[in-house]
This record gives sequence, C-alpha cells and structure tokens, in this order.
Amino acid sequence: MVGVTKTRTDEIAKAVAVLRDGGLVALPTETVYGLGADAENPAAVARIFTAKGRPPDHPLIVHLAGAERLADWVAEVPETARLLAEHFWPGPLTLVLRRGRRVSPEATGGLETVAVRVPDHPVALALLSAFGGGIAAPSANRFGSVSPTTADHVRAELGDAVDFVLDGGPCDVGVESTIVDATGDVPSILRPGGVTREDLEAVLGYSLAVDATGRVPVPGRHPSHYAPRAHVVLVDPERVVPEAELAQESGRRVGVLLPTAYADTPVKAHAVTAVPESLIAYARELYAMLREFDRLECDLVVASLPAENGLGLAIANRLRRAAGPRPAH
Repeated sequence: MVGVTKTRTDEIAKAVAVLRDGGLVALPTETVYGLGADAENPAAVARIFTAKGRPPDHPLIVHLAGAERLADWVAEVPETARLLAEHFWPGPLTLVLRRGRRVSPEATGGLETVAVRVPDHPVALALLSAFGGGIAAPSANRFGSVSPTTADHVRAELGDAVDFVLDGGPCDVGVESTIVDATGDVPSILRPGGVTREDLEAVLGYSLAVDATGRVPVPGRHPSHYAPRAHVVLVDPERVVPEAELAQESGRRVGVLLPTAYADTPVKAHAVTAVPESLIAYARELYAMLREFDRLECDLVVASLPAENGLGLAIANRLRRAAGPRPAH
C-alpha cells in the first residue's frame, strides 16, 4: 500500500486546508475512494449530496482517525461496539451507533444514529490525523453508479465537483465496508462488505443476521446501486454463456463476467472477462471490471452470483444491487 511520502505530506496539508475551508476532498481508503467533507460543517456536507446527486435522507459514513475518537461522535459506546472496534479498526467495518452532538445532522440524513469507521489506509489516516476532526464521506461517484477504486475513476466521474483529489493508489479491498447496527442488544449486518460475516461471528461468538428489510437506513441500500450504465442480468453459472450469446445474436453489445468454472469456455460476445478464482481478487477488481464494460460501450452485462460465504456475500450483494430496478428518468 502507498506510504506517506514528503510529496504526499504536502498534498495532505492541501487537502486539510480544503476541508477546513468547507471544500470537498476525494480521499483513498482501503475499500473505495470517498468524497469527503468536514462532518461538523452542514454547508460542506450538503455539497456532497449536490455533487453526487444523492438524496439528502441517505446517511453518510463519518471517518475517524482512531477508535479513541469514537466517544466524541456518538452518544454511547456499547460493549459490543468496543469489541468490534478493537478487533477490526482500522479496517472495512462501519458501526451504526446513537448520534452524538458533534456530528452534523446533515451527515446522518436527519437520523438519530450515525455510521462511523476508521479506515485502514495510511493516506486516509494521515489526512484524518492532520485534520483533527471527522470526515463525512460516501463513495466518490454519482449516486447509484459504480464506486471508484482509483483516483482516475473519481476524476472521470465527478470532475470539477471535487475541489481536490488525494491520490493514494488503487484500493486494496475494492468493495465498501461492512455496516453493523450496534445500537441494540443484538447487532445485525446492514450491508455486507470487507469484513466477512464469519470474521464478525468468530469475535462475537454467535451468529449474525443480515438485515435485508431496510429497517435502519444506511448507505448502499437503494434497490439500484453500484450499477454501470450497462444493464446487468444475473443468471445461474451454467446459463451465463448461452444467455450472453443469445443476447449478442439479438444485436446487443454484451459484456460477460465469466464464472471460474467456465473460464476456458469460448464465448461469442462483445467483451468477456473471467472472474478471478480468489474472492479477495474478485472483490478488489469487481468495480473496475464493471467500469471497463462501460468503457467498451456494452449495453448488457451477463453475470452470476458467487457462493455467498466470505467475501462472496458482499460481491453477491453488489451484483444484486447493480442488477436492481433502475429509477425512471
């Protein structure tokens, strides 16, 4: 992972100045690039929603420099939250807790809860430490579209809407953080992500439910999310090749995410990408692969879901959202 060099130290100082002036900074994390603003500045936070075209009732994640800052931003820290923070921070885990007075209501979508995490990226941590406050930051892309995993993705999608892009290299994890509701007696997973359900259960000592009801509003729960311009269709693995070829024959420009078991199968399609065997590599490369299909002007992507264990749960979640019903324009 990229370290904090002298040049980058100068860039971090510039990013801090932009944040303190109420501006927007795109910052690297281990998951995806975030579009950051001072979490205590309502006007700056409002600019995030404008830049992304994001509905104002969709809460943001507040990023902190360390777990020791948590009590400054939440009303209380239950023992479960302390345990999870101790094991997984810095890292791709977001905790939903009761909102403290320090966080701007705009950053929480008007809710009485706040989503917080400590990212595992040296540049992000250096920025947070130098800034000294919380940075509210959703993914640095248009609302509902594919999340960015490089600085170039951010520049291509948001352009001048971002005041400064802090380049920390490609993201290591590639899918967003796992979000856990830690407000009640029994936590639940609101969004699967970079920390697996199995890892969480090993620490807690009991099983966790994945809450698909939308009871607690959190980032990434919109029916259509993480979506490329191309329409995404999900089929069983053995149907990927025939469905893709049928669509291609009908005049579509088809992109194919070819399952590992069929990696050597020839496919008549506009663009074919074999899914990595490793779930870690698949998660890291998923968004870049979807963006590449858009670059190649595919209008349809045919894919299948991985087994939903480990990071496969998060990958399947992202693909389902990418294939979700698109809002009418």
